[in-house]
Amino acid sequence: MDKSFSNSFDVIIVGGGHAGIEAAYAAATMGSNTLLLTLNKNRIGWMPCNPAIGGLGKSHIVFEISALGGLMPQLCTQTYIQARMLNTKKGPAVQGLRLQIDKEKYAKLSRQRLENLKNLTIIEDMVESILLNDNKQISGIMTKNNHEFYAPSVVITTGTFLKGVIHIGEENRSGGRADEKAANSLSPQLKELGLKVGRLKTGTPPRLLKESVDFSKMEVQDAHHLEYLFEFYPHKVNNTHDCYITHTNTTTHQIIKDNLDRSALFGGRIEGIGPRYCPSIEDKIFRFADKSSHHVFVEPEGADSNELYPNGLSTSLPLDVQLDYIHSIKGFENAIITKPGYAIEYDFVHPEQLKQTLEVKTISGLFLAGQINGTTGYEEAAGQGLIAGINAHLMVNKKEPFILKREESYIGVMIDDLVSLGVDEPYRMFTSRAEHRISLRQDNAFMRLTDRGYQLGLIGEQLYFDFCKEKNLVTKIVADLRAKHTTGELLRMFGELICNKEAIRALTSEHLSDRAVLNIYSDIKYYEYLLREQKEIAKAEKYRTMKIPEKLNILAISGLSKELQEKLKRYKPTTIAQAMLIPGMTPAAISLLIFRSREQHQSVA
Repeated sequence: MDKSFSNSFDVIIVGGGHAGIEAAYAAATMGSNTLLLTLNKNRIGWMPCNPAIGGLGKSHIVFEISALGGLMPQLCTQTYIQARMLNTKKGPAVQGLRLQIDKEKYAKLSRQRLENLKNLTIIEDMVESILLNDNKQISGIMTKNNHEFYAPSVVITTGTFLKGVIHIGEENRSGGRADEKAANSLSPQLKELGLKVGRLKTGTPPRLLKESVDFSKMEVQDAHHLEYLFEFYPHKVNNTHDCYITHTNTTTHQIIKDNLDRSALFGGRIEGIGPRYCPSIEDKIFRFADKSSHHVFVEPEGADSNELYPNGLSTSLPLDVQLDYIHSIKGFENAIITKPGYAIEYDFVHPEQLKQTLEVKTISGLFLAGQINGTTGYEEAAGQGLIAGINAHLMVNKKEPFILKREESYIGVMIDDLVSLGVDEPYRMFTSRAEHRISLRQDNAFMRLTDRGYQLGLIGEQLYFDFCKEKNLVTKIVADLRAKHTTGELLRMFGELICNKEAIRALTSEHLSDRAVLNIYSDIKYYEYLLREQKEIAKAEKYRTMKIPEKLNILAISGLSKELQEKLKRYKPTTIAQAMLIPGMTPAAISLLIFRSREQHQSVA
């Protein structure tokens, strides 16, 4: 290493995946002298699993990253090959943008953007240990090449690399991803420092040679011509590649059933817990034995790639079984497997040991983001990386931390869930996790968060000026409409089920983007619900610190479902705030808890 090179930084990022990218981008853009350590610069921003960004719930996170000034949405605009809006038959609050991505181009652009970023240095090396001072505060890291780098703030974003083990049937080997080394030294040190470390599992399907697949036997998945992607400014969408749908069948299922004992998952060779909402194909066949068919989404890995990603066929079965069940699927009869599917298990840190800033409670200056916190998905990782990078910079500069509440963002919901409830399986974002999802829509992500992104220094002056113009126009139109008409009258004017965009655009001579139109329509459509949500938020805020009496008989609370009774007994919340975080807890149930808790407190007084 060049002797003139300084080994002192403000912030060090460990790992160049989707969490590491956002952490590095945020910290460096905000002004911190930042170091990013990665095993391979060419794998910065790599997509080891599905070549797509977004989807239901996940897209909300990406829109929020965009509103805060993060990098992922910018990369998506320049590397997508197909765009689709999911759930369009339902309301705007639960729709989701999903982009098929050219994974090679995305990774290449990720590296370019970071290498051209002021204040950021990128070095290829593996972190062997973190360095602490006598006060148990972070002071830096040491690498496998015996280099020491110093910083008061370190963000660890190691993905599936911590003691990663790859499984294909009866075979297993150490690895962080296919053809990449695992990081085996860091998690033992984290345990020595008193952190509770667990084991999780995820997987990926085999890749198929495009020329060997018969698309004529499959259903084409429609693309959508949209005015906007994840960024604030409009983009003329150009869908260049098709995606297809095929299905498994009874023959496929029988092949898998006959070989379950050869699966690493069912053969007892995997101890990590897998994602319930994204199971392997063998897990699906086992758990949903009554189903004779499952969807397989056939997706290109890139514009010039000769490989296809059969989404829905994640597996840890041996290669010969993978080949047999692939050939049983319509359109795959002569398919050639270019890469086998595999399962990977890895260490993670139980996230209830973190603050809302994603800083470890017991180690000052150490932040964790991404799959190391028990999550799954590029979007979840990026959202955490952005928050960790922001707070690492703020901590170094002795500024107030940046915390997103669950009432104001999906990122806030995710982090609140992680640090309050922990995980017992890989965490994935769904719209159902957000109890205030009517308020937390894709179309109003900029309205909710761009002011805060600008205050952090992550939003440029021109973008902020244009945003303020749109925000003021939307606010004025909605206020004028409310003053003149009832909700019923407005819905008759602008559409009960489908938004009449032209009727809304006729309200002003100013240009109204599709996003602004949808924002106005959503505020009209959901007006009564929004008022109700605001009241619930205010009520919850008032009572969130209220203690739930230890002797409160949960089983005796009339109106509380058996499922919620069991959850309350399992999680044992001590305050109303903790009860609110329990998955599936309804506003009505919280009201009952508040009422009964107040009643018991008063009787004791």
